[in-house]
Amino acid sequence: MATLSLLPGLTWAHHFMEDQLPQTFAQGLLSGLAHPVIGADHLAFIIAAGFLLGLIKRGMWGMVAFTLGSLLGAVLHLAQLNLPGGEAAVALSVVLIGTVVISDRPIALSWLVGCLTLAGVLHGHAYAESIFGAEPMPLGGYLMGFCFVQLGIGMAALVLHRRLLAMGAHRARPVSSAVGAVVGAVGVVFLASAAAS
Repeated sequence: MATLSLLPGLTWAHHFMEDQLPQTFAQGLLSGLAHPVIGADHLAFIIAAGFLLGLIKRGMWGMVAFTLGSLLGAVLHLAQLNLPGGEAAVALSVVLIGTVVISDRPIALSWLVGCLTLAGVLHGHAYAESIFGAEPMPLGGYLMGFCFVQLGIGMAALVLHRRLLAMGAHRARPVSSAVGAVVGAVGVVFLASAAAS
């Protein structure tokens, strides 16, 4: 229960502008850049996705798929197409990817691209909650911002994992296990919060 009391701080991403919609392109861009970073569930997923994709040849396409999926999810939300249980689904995606990272096994890119696109739709749908009703200019900045930051963080995690693998599995494996465990724990906390609300 003490852990759940920390959740208002973890979900600050949905209130980056103090409940005010961005008014300019720059404000929208900054809000979009910040949202995936200050939302612990989103950040955990992006890091885990990049780490997982580091095991796979041409893994960068998985991050592109996730980013495009998140853009689609945001557009669906802005078009007022709601996904029931969205927050719980996002949390469950975090738990699942943490588990997959712990397993430290490569997955076929074709299958992974589909899963990451679906996860992107869920995360993007949640991102759009904080920009719903904004004017087109700040909205465009917001969408651009969260696409850039996701790609940047995901690719950084991918490169880090590949560098660890180049140094030997004995160095990469403990880090992979730790990343998966932390990400899974974040997902469990958010899943518990979604179930309790």
